[in-house]
Amino acid sequence: MKIGNSSIVTIVVAFVAALLGVLAGRLVLVEPSAPETSFHAVLHSGLNLDAGQRARIDLIEKKFADEQAAYKREMADDNRRLATAIEAERGYGPKVAEAIDRSHHAMGMLQKRTLQHLFAMREVLTPEQAQHFDKAMVEALTAPTQ
Repeated sequence: MKIGNSSIVTIVVAFVAALLGVLAGRLVLVEPSAPETSFHAVLHSGLNLDAGQRARIDLIEKKFADEQAAYKREMADDNRRLATAIEAERGYGPKVAEAIDRSHHAMGMLQKRTLQHLFAMREVLTPEQAQHFDKAMVEALTAPTQ
């Protein structure tokens, strides 16, 4: 059985599209890793927050959840544009590079907003609570990746 050049290109494009689909799924649907879960537990149960602090933090988290969802939708759209560019160029060309650069914007903005949201929650804490919060944040950021 002879495989032509167009068949090979189709197979490669399908494979790359499948990989991008897996990447998009991991970006949007993956559960938090253990360090993030541990950090979240410290925030919500390890700092002995009073009712006022909990209410303020809940409000901050609600606002951020909406922003986070919007950035995740933007990143999913960026991944679709990247897949389209790969399909059109069938290699690493200017459209692919542009789509990658565009996707980095949403990822970077999400990271910035995540840190701004964390520091907004930190403002609600007492100095002693803030010390525990800082320690947990540093541990979450420096934990080995899986």
